[in-house]
This record gives sequence, C-alpha cells and structure tokens, in this order.
Amino acid sequence: MMGSVGRSSYENMIISIARAESPAQSPAARAKSAVQSLITRLRGRRMPEGIVKSNGRIEATQVDVAAKYAGRIATMTVEEGDEVTAGQVVATISSPEYEAQLRGAQAQVLRAKQALAESVALIAQRNSDLTFARTDLERGKSLLERGNITQQVVDQRRNKFEAADAAYLAATAQRDQAQFAIKAAEADVERLESILVDLVLVSPRSGRVQYRLARAGEVVAAGQRVLTILDLNDVYMTIYLPADDAGKLALGDEARIIADPIPEYVIPATVSFVATDAQFTPKSVETAEERQKLMFRVKLQVDPKVLGKYHRQVKTGVRGIGFARTDPSIAWPDDLVVKLPE
Repeated sequence: MMGSVGRSSYENMIISIARAESPAQSPAARAKSAVQSLITRLRGRRMPEGIVKSNGRIEATQVDVAAKYAGRIATMTVEEGDEVTAGQVVATISSPEYEAQLRGAQAQVLRAKQALAESVALIAQRNSDLTFARTDLERGKSLLERGNITQQVVDQRRNKFEAADAAYLAATAQRDQAQFAIKAAEADVERLESILVDLVLVSPRSGRVQYRLARAGEVVAAGQRVLTILDLNDVYMTIYLPADDAGKLALGDEARIIADPIPEYVIPATVSFVATDAQFTPKSVETAEERQKLMFRVKLQVDPKVLGKYHRQVKTGVRGIGFARTDPSIAWPDDLVVKLPE
C-alpha cells in the first residue's frame, strides 16, 4: 500500500482532465469524469514492454455448506450478506429418527454391560464347580488305587469334571460375547452421535454468505446445499492472455488490478496460476475478437493483507482490468502504482 508521494503523473492527468470539463460540473462530477476518462485510456493504451493486461472479473473461492444427512432444518442463523467465521454454527437440522436410534443404541450398551456382569458372576460359579469337580476326581483316583472305590465311581466323577469344565468354557464364551456386544453397541452410539454432530452445520471457512438456498422448516436431502460462502481471504481476478504473454509469466510475478466501480484505486496482486492448456475465452470477456482466440487463463491473486483490511468492501463479479509484470526490472507506470483508500 502506498500513500501519495508528491504529485504523480497519475494525479496530474486527473487534474488536467478535470480542468477540461465543463465549469457547470460539480467537483465530484469532474473527478469522476476524469477517472473514467483515465480508465478508458488505460483500456486502449498499449502497455510498455514487460507489462501485459487483459479485461477480467473479480472472483472469490466459493465454499458450499451442505447437509450430510437428510432432515428438517430447525434453525438458520445467517442471512445472505452476513459475515461468518470458520466453525460458526450457521444452521441446525432436526432428525428425530437418528435421535431415537441413539437412545436405542445407548440402551443396548446398558443391556450388554448387564450381560457382561451376569457372565462374570456365572464364570465365578462355574470356576468353583470346576475346582470342586477336579478335586473330587483326583481324590477318587487316589481311592481307586487303594481299592476303596470302584472304577465306575471314578468314571462318574470324571464325567462331572468334564461337564464342569464345559460349563466353565461356556461361561467364558458368554463373557467374551458380552464384551463384543458392548463394543458394537458403543460403536453404534459413536456413529449416531457423529451423525447428530453433523446435523449442526458450521461454516468451513471465514467469509461472507453469498447464497442462502434453504429456509428453516424445509426438509433437505442428504448432500443438498444449504449455503454458499465466499472465502474473502481468497479473492482473485481471472484474465485471459495469448500464449506469448502467458509464457513470460511466472508464479509470484507482481500484478495490479483496477476495478471498474473504483477506478481511482490500484489494487496489488500476484500471479497465482497460469493454465497449462489454451482455451477459447468465455463469453464474459468483453470483446468478440478476444473470445475467438485461444488464450491461457491466468489468476491474479489479491494481496491477503489488502483483503484483511478491506474485506467489507470486497465485491465479486466486478469487472475491471488486470495487469501483470513479466519483467521485474520494469518499473510500474505512475498510473499503476498501488493506490488504496486511506
């Protein structure tokens, strides 16, 4: 940014044009007429070697806020033109179905935990039965060796031991199943809680609401757009240049933008993108002659520091002229030196 230093040729040109106007005009009208005359000259003037220009339009990155899940919009907290910050709640969606599913999943977690507690108690009982059956079998074997009991009695005790062992294993399996059920139910709870979180729509970036595409009370489908937000930290002008000019540009080269509504100001920018493939220029380009040529799309990124200071004045869709410097050793003409509002 720069203030006025002395009287530049830009100012001299403005004054000389203003003096030539009819004396009946007000000072404001004369200044406006002078500025418009200057812009007309800039459009038709041939740029010095090392500086290229083209008509363009100021744009900003658009970010859509969409409903991830279907539901009815409960609240809409912003209007078109409102400025929002990243993470700000812009709308909420009501979905009783998911809320009911969450309550059911939470109840399932409680049931699974109860089943786990019962299986743990059953394991303790089965372990006690198994320990008794093992001891009884070992005692029977000892008595059989001394001839105090028959083989049949020992076999009966062995059967009881094997049954107790099987019951113990079944109880541990029930415990494992209950643990798996808890994990599954808790995962379902997390999934549904995540869905409910996603039903609260937040702005992914700081910016300005460009379009509000739904209202409170409307039912939206999954994936349906609700808002479009302009990222005011990512503002640029798209211009189209012939191959000879585009080929001389490098990313980061200095650029200037003059917007039609405020031609008295020169906005600093840099070259942030140069297309690798040529294309026919779109209908938004002013002259039919330019549209008939194969051109390369170039983006002139507005200085973020300027955007931070003047973000409330940023308007997209505004037409203007973009200038890019292909030779860093070339000084900008006086009428393209950065000039911003005080």
